[in-house]
Amino acid sequence: MVNIIWVALFVIGIVFAMFNGTMDQVNKAVFDGAKEAVAICIGLISVLVFWLGLMKVAEKGGILRGLSRIMGPVVRKLFPDVPKEHPAMGYILSNMSANLFGLGNAATPMGIKAMEELKRLNDGKDEASRSMITLLAINTASITLIPTTVISLRLNYGSVSPTEIVGTTIVATACSTAGAILIDRYFHFRRMQKKRG
Repeated sequence: MVNIIWVALFVIGIVFAMFNGTMDQVNKAVFDGAKEAVAICIGLISVLVFWLGLMKVAEKGGILRGLSRIMGPVVRKLFPDVPKEHPAMGYILSNMSANLFGLGNAATPMGIKAMEELKRLNDGKDEASRSMITLLAINTASITLIPTTVISLRLNYGSVSPTEIVGTTIVATACSTAGAILIDRYFHFRRMQKKRG
């Protein structure tokens, strides 16, 4: 469905530019945008490689294991349907740890693996389980301590103080995570009431 929307937007834009006589501006915007996208990607790669390397060092040094132990009791409360030693729990903790450090690109593969494991726990049904919905809500809101991608973008665009957004990011993502958990629990409670009633 999303692909259809993107194609429709693209076609509408081109047709509108043809009738308006602004195709030259569209061409310029396309090529300028492509050039800027490559520059942004190269800038992001350097920062992501740095933080992914630090994550690997933290993993080898046992810091992520310690973080998982600290986060474990909270995560088990959020995902009561997932057995403690199940592989899904490991992927969920890895996903949350990566998001904690602002590594959304690194968190995505772990989130996908967690969803695959949660689907197995759900007997392969196409309907999302309680744990799948919770993971999606938390992953989307995800509390972030170090917004590495945003810091990288600010560095690329010559920000005088690229890290000044850290405090604001922590507050904003803490609020969004709390909101996601509360809404998730509210709708779960309503579903349970409907089943009983």
